[in-house]
Amino acid sequence: MNGVRVGKRVIGADAPVTIGWENLPKVEGGPVKRMFFTYFQPAVLFALIAFWMYAPDSIAKASTAIGIGVGFKIFLLGLEWVNPRHSSWRLTWKELVTDLFYVGISYTLVKYAGKHIGSDAIAEAVRQLGDWEKLTWFTGMPLLVQAFAISFMFDFGQYWMHRGMHNWYPLWLTHSVHHYITQLNINKGAVGNPVELFLIGLGIGGFFDFLPRAALLAGSIGLAVGTYQHINVRFNTPRWWRFLFNTTEHHSLHHSQDYEATRSNYSGTYIIIDRMFGTCVDGEAELLGMEGGRRMSIREQMTYPFTEGYKSTKAFIQRRLQPVAVPAE
Repeated sequence: MNGVRVGKRVIGADAPVTIGWENLPKVEGGPVKRMFFTYFQPAVLFALIAFWMYAPDSIAKASTAIGIGVGFKIFLLGLEWVNPRHSSWRLTWKELVTDLFYVGISYTLVKYAGKHIGSDAIAEAVRQLGDWEKLTWFTGMPLLVQAFAISFMFDFGQYWMHRGMHNWYPLWLTHSVHHYITQLNINKGAVGNPVELFLIGLGIGGFFDFLPRAALLAGSIGLAVGTYQHINVRFNTPRWWRFLFNTTEHHSLHHSQDYEATRSNYSGTYIIIDRMFGTCVDGEAELLGMEGGRRMSIREQMTYPFTEGYKSTKAFIQRRLQPVAVPAE
């Protein structure tokens, strides 16, 4: 397989991928269906922004955000059955039950760890060590500006954490588990080792006293964009959207069985960050996973970083302690 040259790299030499937006399939059907799957993503984003900017204080709270998030994902789950991107990604009961196990971990164990020893806790400790009044001008900016700042700063940090996970072996051990998924659907973003899920959630937004409503609005921006990374729905994504934001197409390349393709599209929300640093590749892939698409069990996913880390450390020590042979005279 020859692959396609993208910049200085060859993408698709190890496994089939599709490069270039002009080569991707389009949504087929009548004008109503095509219009819906063209403008659905922008419409949801603008609707959520309008809601959090103008909703009364009585409902502009975290519990409302959770309810919107759950409802939105259930709706997208339905869209996966109506207009799937790939039939091979159709959700089975086994996949669903496995995914829900990881969703439960994300909302309990990972969330608890993030609150007490994650970025919010670290930010609070650092803020108490100095005078941060000089940053009050920032928190006095318009609500929408604050929200986009929170969203972008978090994604900028996530980009470098994610990229580091692909380039530094100890971090890769925790992240590699997530790359054994063989399909994308609404809950696949939660599938992975809890250590990796904790690390990828670290950000710097907690260093600023943002208005609670701004934080909720930022979370909705992430919901209305980042959710599409792991989803089995075919959209006719508008050109401006796919230039600014990460898409299912981008993230499917990141999860493909082709090595070079996996070293691209690291951002969670703003693909423009990848464009800035030369790691963006436009296209998509259907065949996903590592080791030819081998599916990991839950037990292996929970223990893999530790067992592989132990094996690697043991092999390293053995190499260092192994006596160097001296040639006979």
